[in-house]
Amino acid sequence: MIEDLLDRTFGSERQEKTVYRLREGLPAVEGLSFIAEGGQGELIASLRFWAVSISGEPAILLGPLAVEPRYQGQGMGRALVAWGLKAAKQQGHRLCLVVGEPAYYAPYGFIPACPNGLILPGPVDPERFQVLELVAGAIEGIRGVIERAPEIEPSASSDVA
Repeated sequence: MIEDLLDRTFGSERQEKTVYRLREGLPAVEGLSFIAEGGQGELIASLRFWAVSISGEPAILLGPLAVEPRYQGQGMGRALVAWGLKAAKQQGHRLCLVVGEPAYYAPYGFIPACPNGLILPGPVDPERFQVLELVAGAIEGIRGVIERAPEIEPSASSDVA
């Protein structure tokens, strides 16, 4: 269901992007998967976060954020991002990364990641690679390549929070 929404939103070639290699085969962060449904139970939007590592330091990766094309521009994506970032802070996460439109993510406090010493392996537009401190000062001293989080066993919980 979510994969179908992602295909409609981004196309099937989305799986060739760098961020997919970081999360391939891993479960989303427990408690940080959100959906919006319509009145008939129709999936309208989805947001998940994934565990990553920066030179051994834990961080989370936001995305993909997907909104059914006919519902885009109505604020559902922004509401999911705000809700997700609030939940991530409550869980104690310190740094959040995203590859996305800078104008879309700047209002949440995301800033360019590359000038802060963070490197995303593989092809990526450096302007779209961004970081957000969920805890003030969390980026201090953290530099390096973004890597897959250590493999963990998937939990039995659902993707819906």
